[in-house]
Amino acid sequence: MRRILVAGATSAIAEATCRRFAAQGDGLFLLARNGAKLEAVAADLRLRGAAHVGTLALDMLQYDRHAEAIERAVDALGGLDVALVAYGSLPVQRACEASAERTRREIEVNFTSVASFLTLLAGRFEASGAGTLAAISSVAGDRGRASNYTYGAAKAGLDAFLSGLRNRLHAHGVHVLTIKPGFVDTPMTAQLRKNALWATPDDIARGIVRAIERRRAVVYLPPFWRPIMLVVRAIPEALFVRLKL
Repeated sequence: MRRILVAGATSAIAEATCRRFAAQGDGLFLLARNGAKLEAVAADLRLRGAAHVGTLALDMLQYDRHAEAIERAVDALGGLDVALVAYGSLPVQRACEASAERTRREIEVNFTSVASFLTLLAGRFEASGAGTLAAISSVAGDRGRASNYTYGAAKAGLDAFLSGLRNRLHAHGVHVLTIKPGFVDTPMTAQLRKNALWATPDDIARGIVRAIERRRAVVYLPPFWRPIMLVVRAIPEALFVRLKL
């Protein structure tokens, strides 16, 4: 049985991933803002076979409660083997362009708060000399595009932060995983037009569980996004600025 902390547990991707953990008999401690939805997810996971499911309603922008959340998870599960950070927001880029305050908040949600939480987790995992830290980033972090560069900038920062953590913690036996989904059909993307590139939350969940088990460093999900983004990153800037992306 693995002891797993999940932040943002009511997101579609996190919920699908937790169902897979539960089916394997893992113990879970879940964090999310919406307490009622969190309890509904927890009840479902207990029915699916989770060894234990604990919960704490928490807005991850409450930095002064991050340490409390980790301690509650450790106490409930008897330790931690895996931590998955799976929360975030998908802003409307035009709204960010019109508001510096909105831009700051979106970067805080998608990068600053995640980095803060991971810093506390990293110290604990480093001391134990084992475990997995995993966080959901995005292919949007690979290159800034006019349509979502605020979100992309936050995810690019998270990518660099996770890379540094991986470099720091490798010698201490701690696995750090960067998860980079492409387009995923979730409530957060309900307003967007879908095509063949879109995946389901369960598609992503399957890849996350496999990447944790195989101790991957960076995983693109579905895997076809890796060559796509390789091409996108290779486009010369003089040409890229002329593209409508």
